Amino acid sequence: MAVVVDSLSRRFEALRPHLNERQRRLWLGAEARELGPGGAGVVAAAVGVAADTVRRGRSELDDPASAPVGSSRKAGGGRKRAEAHDPALVAALEQLVDPDSRGDPMSPLRWTSKSTRTLATALRERGHQVSEFVVRRLLKALGYSLQANIKTAEGRQHPDRDAQFGYLNDQVKAHQDEGCPVISVDTKKKELVGNYRNSGREWQPTGDPTQVNVYDFIDTDLGKAIPYGVYDLAANTGWVGVGTDHDTSAFAVATIARWWDAVGQGAYPGAGKLLITADGGGSNGSRTRLWKTELAALAARTGLTITVCHLPPGTSKWSRGRDRPHGRPPARIPTCGTTASGSCLRFWLRSARSGRDASHGLAGATELRICPSAPR
Repeated sequence: MAVVVDSLSRRFEALRPHLNERQRRLWLGAEARELGPGGAGVVAAAVGVAADTVRRGRSELDDPASAPVGSSRKAGGGRKRAEAHDPALVAALEQLVDPDSRGDPMSPLRWTSKSTRTLATALRERGHQVSEFVVRRLLKALGYSLQANIKTAEGRQHPDRDAQFGYLNDQVKAHQDEGCPVISVDTKKKELVGNYRNSGREWQPTGDPTQVNVYDFIDTDLGKAIPYGVYDLAANTGWVGVGTDHDTSAFAVATIARWWDAVGQGAYPGAGKLLITADGGGSNGSRTRLWKTELAALAARTGLTITVCHLPPGTSKWSRGRDRPHGRPPARIPTCGTTASGSCLRFWLRSARSGRDASHGLAGATELRICPSAPR
């Protein structure tokens, strides 16, 4: 018998790498059948498997029904899934994932991140033995997926909203057909001036990163930079005025005036009208009296007929000036000599002009030409 056991062991070690699970069972069953009564135990001891595995292989030799293609087991074989052992598992998971519609609105997970780890821990606390892998599989089976928030809810929709945008579009076309400038204005993200951390990464010598402040507290001496963008729709260029004091209507109109004196007047010779599109809040808000007063003074000085079209409430994201002159408005504030933050690379720095205006807190103006490959 020892010779038979050694022979079985050697043959099994030689064939095992070339056989799948079902083929190994069938081969072991065939060997056990050849040995006769008690053969299953001998084969199991020789190759180191369970005797039940050998008996199952011997039974499958007489079973005309074969396993599905690519499978080593019949349908229903293997360990039962967690939801089969725990019928309440799926319902408990749905209550945790969507407490507003199916469960308790005061669920502790209502206010936390619903990661697979957090969900698995909460289910185990409720008596369900489950792992993160099972939670992930169940969530996919229930139609869930990892998703980020998407900004779509814009509040109340005015019945004339489409007509409002149609009017704005007609005004823009009419001014451009007459060769008059159309600009979109908006205040950009305010930036602290100083040695602060910026998001993103830059190429630096290995092991020599730029050292910045630990805390982002405002420097009382340097203050902050307030970029105000003027975007010329027809020329596809932007002008950014950088303020160092406050985002006021006087500052906004002063930036528009500087754009007109430096760029607009030469680009649109003989133009008698100027159209400004803007959102309805901030320094260029529709209810700000100083904005209207300063624009009236600018119109009187330049002889332009200035028209302002404010976007409807809740639609500031459609403002062209909101997105185009963006990112690193001045790469450097000339009068302060400190770097302003920002990481957008969609624009080409074309020129920079410095000069402080005490009445409006202007530290400089930077003209940006938009890269042609930038998305419109």
